[in-house]
Amino acid sequence: MTIKAVVFDAYGTLFDVYSIQVLAEELYPSHGADIAVKWRDKQIEYTRLITQSDPHNASGSQYFRPFWELTRLSLEYTLDRLKLNRESDQVEKLMQQYAHLTPFTENLAVLQKIKASGVTTAILSNGSVDMLASAVKSAGMEDVLDQVISVDSIRLFKTSPESYGLVQQTIPVNKDEILFVSSNAWDALGATWFGFTTHWVNRQGLPFEALTPRPHYSGPDLKSVLHSLELAE
Repeated sequence: MTIKAVVFDAYGTLFDVYSIQVLAEELYPSHGADIAVKWRDKQIEYTRLITQSDPHNASGSQYFRPFWELTRLSLEYTLDRLKLNRESDQVEKLMQQYAHLTPFTENLAVLQKIKASGVTTAILSNGSVDMLASAVKSAGMEDVLDQVISVDSIRLFKTSPESYGLVQQTIPVNKDEILFVSSNAWDALGATWFGFTTHWVNRQGLPFEALTPRPHYSGPDLKSVLHSLELAE
């Protein structure tokens, strides 16, 4: 295959969304892991609800709210559901930590190798522009990413076709010259349906989705992308 651009999902793929459970456990003892999981699930649920409820509006969904706002609302819901105190200072601490999520350890070396090979590197994310900028800077990835693409401009979240279409609006390459990388199986499937070559980073050792087609490649961490690109030593 001839790949000219590798496009990464951000949350869960480059940045560990479940690393938030460390701080959550400090603030809410014995509830950290539950908060992290339920927070993430509600966050994704809200993106789907918004996009599916108004997918054909020319100016994007009338229900659209930036991902940062949905992240806060999802946290508030999660704390309420678990019947935990929702004090403003605790919410703010968790939100600020979310802006600087821990990157997976292998990321930087993998991105450096891909970029050094002459392939364009990019992020396509539901994340808001500002929160992506914070995450990328905090992870030291500013010099290894050529583009950071947010769905904000179209007011529709993944897996809408319009969201994946933002890649070619930003990077002038054909669909089959794009390798889309995500740790979210639903995202990898949506990108496959759209026509990208796809790589699923299966960090949790989950089964393939029953819906087909399967992603073109898969592996347990980001280093497996180098094997897909035939860049592994």
